Amino acid sequence: MKEQDVIFGRNPVIEAIKSGKEIEKIYVSKTAGGNISKIINFAKEAGIVVSTTDNDTLSKLAGGRNHQGVVALSAVYQYFEVENLLEYAEQKKEKPFLLILDEITDPHNLGAIIRSAEAFGVHGIIIPKRRAVGVNATVVKTSAGAVEYMRIAKVSNINNTIRDLKERGVWIVGTDVNAEKSFEELNYDFPVAFVIGNEGKGVSKLVLQNCDFIVKIPMKGKINSLNASVAASILIYQVLLKRKDKA
Repeated sequence: MKEQDVIFGRNPVIEAIKSGKEIEKIYVSKTAGGNISKIINFAKEAGIVVSTTDNDTLSKLAGGRNHQGVVALSAVYQYFEVENLLEYAEQKKEKPFLLILDEITDPHNLGAIIRSAEAFGVHGIIIPKRRAVGVNATVVKTSAGAVEYMRIAKVSNINNTIRDLKERGVWIVGTDVNAEKSFEELNYDFPVAFVIGNEGKGVSKLVLQNCDFIVKIPMKGKINSLNASVAASILIYQVLLKRKDKA
């Protein structure tokens, strides 16, 4: 785990964004004016999450130093390459079992997914660099320490990564509430990567088009969707059960 860098002040934050430094989140003051909109636009173009907050919170983040209405937090986690995830499965002499998270933005969801994934034997998690939450302090806390044992890769393009995985023999299983096939119908006795969608939009259409299978979790109630971390836990455990039956 890396120590988190705190970058404060308008010009330092702008330069950090321009340099491509891995920034997990930027906080801006609710009352900030001037060129703060420039920083927000730069951040959005780079796919960095921006939140507004009060000056007291910014002062705490900046350690009481002059923050000029903006504070950026760098990554706290040393990410892996996708290849490392596959190598780990090979070392364990197991068929690869991966999760691909499509624009998950809630750190509590990511932390909970990591916790379930580690508990049930997932070999690694893949997240996009843009428009998604990375491993931050909230994720670390929510994962209850599981993040220390989980291999997480950050990629520039989910669809390209899916194509690469398919070339390596990994079957891609997307999730969609409108799918015809239930997640219980597959035996999962093959290298598999589940795609879990965004909390609001689900898995994007382009990603679904690149999946080998699309499945749903059947529900009997009036609510037809689940929290992303809950859905992930159900799917992960199903793979564990199916593979245990085959053992």
